[in-house]
Amino acid sequence: MQSPAHRMASPAFAIALALFFLPRNSVAQQRVKAPRADGHTTPLVVYPAQGVHHSCAPLAIISHGAGGSENGYRYLAAAMAHLGYTTVVMGHRESGLAPLRNDILKHGIMGGLRALVADPDAEQARLLDLSAALEWANMQCRAPFRVLLGHSMGAETVMLEAGAGNILGISTPPAGQDRFDAYVALSPEGPGLVFPRDAWSGIHKPVLILTGTRDESLKGGPKARQIPWHNLPGTATACQWMGVIDGATHWNFAGFGIGRQRVQSLVTQTIQAFLNGMRANSCPLPPPEKAMSLRAK
Repeated sequence: MQSPAHRMASPAFAIALALFFLPRNSVAQQRVKAPRADGHTTPLVVYPAQGVHHSCAPLAIISHGAGGSENGYRYLAAAMAHLGYTTVVMGHRESGLAPLRNDILKHGIMGGLRALVADPDAEQARLLDLSAALEWANMQCRAPFRVLLGHSMGAETVMLEAGAGNILGISTPPAGQDRFDAYVALSPEGPGLVFPRDAWSGIHKPVLILTGTRDESLKGGPKARQIPWHNLPGTATACQWMGVIDGATHWNFAGFGIGRQRVQSLVTQTIQAFLNGMRANSCPLPPPEKAMSLRAK
């Protein structure tokens, strides 16, 4: 039987809380609806780049987790905007709160989460959302550098765009288009539900993976979230890092839960070091943090 602490650290418990405590209002700078290739639209929240006034800023696109929306991940979006990135948080309607509620009613919390995360139609729709967001951003200006970030199911979207193999039957395109210069995956899912064991072996772009010692996965426990990094090929020219934060839960990376401020600080400063290093064509690891182990390939 699971302990109360273990249940509170699990993604299932986090999603159950989300049904009651999702924020009602957004602090968004701008709301946009981007046309999607299938005739639907993708809601976007845009955070303007700070300190960039006379040129096209680099672009950051953020993909939320199952049950989330474009109103979330404010800490991450604000941090990226502060770093000088035009930051776009996508809303994925086919894997947002309403579909998650329906799946939970049918299958229970864990079963509902697994059903949504492994739903090929929901993931196909996410990739269409990504194309819509990227096309909208390109119409504003052609960013000189582009990074895709995602948490949980959003990390799944990140990996599929970067070229990870999948067992859902999603072809290229819409997957595997690799249109970004760098990828950041928070709490990526390991093999079993969406990915085969060697899914990430063909990704040669810079990748940062961040997870936690209490970041429970849907299959395999916290350590399963580290498998994608171990499977990355590692190259002499690409930065491929993994940070594991002591005590960090799945919920912390979404900006909630006890200890979230500490986790958010480590997340944002590690992303900054990673992106700054790779844009300078040099990726030495930053000085070690007591609360996080950080490795590079």
